[in-house]
Amino acid sequence: MTDDELKTLEKAVSKAKRIASERASELHDLVEDRLPAAYEEIPGIAQATYDACVAWAEASARLREAQAALG
Repeated sequence: MTDDELKTLEKAVSKAKRIASERASELHDLVEDRLPAAYEEIPGIAQATYDACVAWAEASARLREAQAALG
């Protein structure tokens, strides 16, 4: 793996973490500010948060594997 490929993976992890944090913030805002009136929004926001966290975990795992392969 080249340095550029490793940097690309690092950027992907950073982007995925930012997106996951944004989704978590949306979920937090829903809980703090709009419930119980906006209860119907829970499934959509929760799923988007979960999906973003899965994407972050997968990107992180790919980065760890690449780093381990480099020694």
